[in-house]
Amino acid sequence: MMKSKGGIYRRFIKRPMDFVLSLLAISILSPIFLIVAILVRIKLGSPIIFKQKRPGLNEKIFTMYKFRTMTDERDEKGELLPDSVRLTKFGKFLRSTSLDELPELINILKGEMSFVGPRPLLVQYLPLYNDHQKRRHEVRPGLSGWAQVNGRNAISWEEKFVLDIEYIDNISFIGDWKIILLTIKKSLIREGINSETAATMEPFRGNEKERLML
Repeated sequence: MMKSKGGIYRRFIKRPMDFVLSLLAISILSPIFLIVAILVRIKLGSPIIFKQKRPGLNEKIFTMYKFRTMTDERDEKGELLPDSVRLTKFGKFLRSTSLDELPELINILKGEMSFVGPRPLLVQYLPLYNDHQKRRHEVRPGLSGWAQVNGRNAISWEEKFVLDIEYIDNISFIGDWKIILLTIKKSLIREGINSETAATMEPFRGNEKERLML
C-alpha cells in the first residue's frame, strides 16, 4: 500500500462513514439476514448467533457476533469434536461467501468494529503478541482488512501481522475502499477461506522464532 496522509480521514471521517454504511447495509440486507437466520436454525439449530469475546481498539474486550457455522457435536468425554468434523457443508458455504460475517454489521454500528481494519482475533492471543504485533489494536478491528484481501486464511500468521501493521501505517479513504471492493470480489470467488493444513486457520501459538532466539 502507498504511504498516504490519512490523518484527517482516520480521525474525523472513518467512524461516521462506518456508522452510515452499516446502518444502510443492515437495512438493505435485512431480508438476507432473515433468510440466513432461518436456514441456520433449521440446519444447525440454536443459538443462531455465535457470540465470542474479542479484543478491539486499545485491547478493549467486546462481544463479536457471527452466524453460527458449526454443530455442537461432542465425543464420549463431552469434548467438542474437531472443527473439520463440526463444520458442515452449509457452514462451509456461509464461510466461503462470508455470509456468516453479516451480524458483525451490528458491531460496526455500535462502534466496536470498522468495515476495514485488522480482524479481531481471540482474547487468549493477547499475551502472545510481540510489541510490533500489538500495534494491530491501535485501530478498530475490521469486517475485512488488508491481510484478508491478500490471502486471508491461506497465509501465515506472521504474514498477516505484517499486513495488519502495514494497513495501520497507511490508512486512507482510497485504501479502505480498495479493500472493500477487493473483499466483495474475493467473497464472490470464495478465495483464501481455508489454510493449507486445516478446515479453518490454525491457532496462533506465539512467535516461535523469537522464543528460540532467547
